[in-house]
Amino acid sequence: MTASSRQDDTRARISAQARISPIWIVPLVAVMIGLWLIYDNYSRRGPQITLEIPNAEGIEAGTLIKTRNVDIGRVDRVELSDDLSHAEITARLSPGSERMLVEDTRFWVVKPRIGREGISGLNTVLSGAYLQLQPGSSDVAQRHFRVLDLPPASPADAEGLRITLISQLGNSLRIGDPVTYQGYTVGRVESAEFDPEARRMRHRLFIESPYDSLVTDSTRFWAASGVDLRLDSEGFRVNVASLESLLGGGVTFGVLEDLPLGHAVGEDASFILYPDEEHARQGTFNRYLEYVLLVDDTVRGLSRGAPVEFRGVRIGTVAAVPWRFSAPQPEGRQGFAIPVLIRIEPQRLGLEGELDLEEWRQRFERLFGLGLRATLKAGNLLTGALFVDINFHQDGEPYAVEEFESRQVFPTISGGLAQIEQKVSSLLDKLNALEVEPILDGLATNLAGTEALVAEVRELTERVGALVDSPETQALPGNVNRALEGLQQTLEGVSPQGEGYQELLRTLERFERLMRDMQPVIRTLDEDPRALLFDRDGGDPQPRAPRP
Repeated sequence: MTASSRQDDTRARISAQARISPIWIVPLVAVMIGLWLIYDNYSRRGPQITLEIPNAEGIEAGTLIKTRNVDIGRVDRVELSDDLSHAEITARLSPGSERMLVEDTRFWVVKPRIGREGISGLNTVLSGAYLQLQPGSSDVAQRHFRVLDLPPASPADAEGLRITLISQLGNSLRIGDPVTYQGYTVGRVESAEFDPEARRMRHRLFIESPYDSLVTDSTRFWAASGVDLRLDSEGFRVNVASLESLLGGGVTFGVLEDLPLGHAVGEDASFILYPDEEHARQGTFNRYLEYVLLVDDTVRGLSRGAPVEFRGVRIGTVAAVPWRFSAPQPEGRQGFAIPVLIRIEPQRLGLEGELDLEEWRQRFERLFGLGLRATLKAGNLLTGALFVDINFHQDGEPYAVEEFESRQVFPTISGGLAQIEQKVSSLLDKLNALEVEPILDGLATNLAGTEALVAEVRELTERVGALVDSPETQALPGNVNRALEGLQQTLEGVSPQGEGYQELLRTLERFERLMRDMQPVIRTLDEDPRALLFDRDGGDPQPRAPRP
């Protein structure tokens, strides 16, 4: 090989190079696998939610979220809110949980609790607290929720009726209190809020189906206090509710007597919550006439809600005692009368149809002229409670129209206690008018005569004592004993065994024989009285010849 040929062999050669090296296949596969894992992990992640809770006691990262005792998520982190007013919980739910996250979904913490219904949440003593989710039924999605302080009283998807109660009773009802109908539980109290502007309570009630049909526009609600003791002008009454109401209170409802059943109500209907059944009954009489009693007597014992009766039939109620006490009295009145506001309620008489209050007002106007008057009477001697009695009195003053604070004045007459007081006062006046000095002089004279009589009685007593102490008087019992002994001896002589008695019997026997012997003679003389002087031969009576 020549030199030139060797130079050509060692010269570099230029050839085409591949664009992608096979070595990059491994990193590309790794990247694809990583992206797939990321996508798979992201696609498997459930929705993230935020929960507000006043106190995060027992809640920490990893706390379970359950529904129907099935794990559906975990808590990721727990932190304070920006304004430090509450705690915020960030949680992640399982895939497919989106349909449960709607605006009426509810969360609460399950932990050991002791309430009126018993002990709950004991299974969390060892496992720890967890969050319970109750799915809602709304179609509006939501990712931010507030955790309830207590478990909800009723399921969100339960069929029934939700209504609102308005009352002035402060904390009379609490969440979870039972709603009963004639002692049977038909619902629960879901919420209780205080309205500071209106100064009243708003209670949210849930009535389960099919008992929601019991609620109509004639239904009345009142607090069930368990035991209702009342001692007033109408006597002593005791009302005992169900055992659950006895332990925890609650609310009950019903349609009171003399009222129609009414028509069904819709969702979110509002009702008034009364303190008890009696107040609920009084609340049905919503059409009335208002009058003012100007009472000159004491009103001690007369209270708001006391009955107004006409001959024992209740026709109204006392509305206020006193009413506008500082208002000026009507002109022409002497002294100061206590104003009492009353309501005449014609509905109590069971009237049917449309009620014309103006006609009733004119009717009372005519009755005032006929002597209709109001007075205070004792309804219960034990408590001293009073009530207003309306009746006709012909001895009252003539009726004159008066008004007090734009209310017509109902004419009154003094009650029984005031009449007794007047009689006692009149008696005292008469006693004060008596001339005492002549009476005292007469009493002194009588006392002097009495003293003389007492002296005579004392002297007579001394004489009687001397007579008793004399020997003759003391010997008198012995003489009497001796006389009695002699009388006893005499009586013994005439006894059947005594000699005198036997002699008397013999004498009587002789007298009896003599009488038997004389019977023929007496019979002859009875038949012929002449036989004693003449012969009984039937001829003329001849004197008897002398015997030779």
